[in-house]
Parts: sequence; C-alpha cells; structure tokens
Amino acid sequence: MRSLLLFALSVVFSAHAWAVQTDALVAAARAQVGVTLGYDPAYRQLSYPNGDVPLHTGVCTDVVIRALRQQGLDLQQAVHEDMRAGFHLYPKNWGLSRPDRNIDHRRAPNLKTWFTRQGWALTSAVTSNAFKPGDIVTWNLGGGLVHIGIISDQRAVSGTPLVLHNIGRGTQEEDILFAYSITGHYRIPPT
Repeated sequence: MRSLLLFALSVVFSAHAWAVQTDALVAAARAQVGVTLGYDPAYRQLSYPNGDVPLHTGVCTDVVIRALRQQGLDLQQAVHEDMRAGFHLYPKNWGLSRPDRNIDHRRAPNLKTWFTRQGWALTSAVTSNAFKPGDIVTWNLGGGLVHIGIISDQRAVSGTPLVLHNIGRGTQEEDILFAYSITGHYRIPPT
C-alpha cells in the first residue's frame, strides 16, 4: 500500500512539473528581485506543506522553490516525499539519518538529486545557446558550496543568458552563467 501511495505521489508531482510554463517560471523568479533583499541560510522550522522562510530573505534554493511553487510544484513536499521513499539515494553531506522537511528542499545538492530523479537532467553544456529560459543550473563555487539559479529570458550584451539567483545580496538577475564551474543543467520536460 505504501509503495502504491508513493508511486501515486510521484505521478502527481510529475504531472505538476509537466504543467510548468517556462515564461511564468522566469516571471516568478524575477518577481523576487527587489523583494528578497537578504541572504540567510539559518535553519528554521517551516510549516508543511508549502513552508517558506520570510520573503525578504532566503538562499539560492529559495529562488527556485518560490518560482516553482508559483507554478503549482511544492518542492518542500516533493523532495521530502521522495527522500522518505529513497533516503539512501540523496547526499549525506549533513550527517542526517532521516529526511527533514524543514531544510532538505533548501539544499542545492538535494535539489540536483530530485531533478535528476524526475528526468530533468541534461548533459552539461558549454555554450550559451544550450541554455533556455526557465532552465535550472547548478554550479560549484568551491569549498563544497553548490549554487543554483534559473536561466532568464534576458541576455547580457555578450549574448550570454542572465541568471536569476541569490548568491548573497538577495535575488538578482545577473550575468554569472559561466562565472563558476557548471555542475548541473536541468529542464522541465515539455507538456
């Protein structure tokens, strides 16, 4: 019975993911610019489902979480349920012995795992043209730090797509796509 329920939940989350419109996803991320002004990685107790830290703050993952939530996909619940079903498949960077619905979805390595498990992973690309608005990208910032952002529908003068992200100064739309080593490229499958 539990397996059937988890399978049904994964179908529901996949259906939500397929319904995401990339222009609406980009708009939802851009709407955070000038609103989310700070960066605060502190652990917090969150309501569940649809829990969030205060809108004026957050981390890089919160940009993605909030944008996808506006499209009907609650990553807090989706990641938590998937981790409950397959905890052993997720990174063990934090010494946890079980899922924690307050923080797991706010960790970029966990989102990378969830996106891959949903079939969103693409091969890593090195040219600007490989990235489309609404794509999700992860980077290695060094020292074990993973960063995540959403590709914008706007481009820099150089032609490089801009990225909507929060790397420490609140949500920004910036030319950082090739500033760090790309470790993941994800695209929501089309409807």
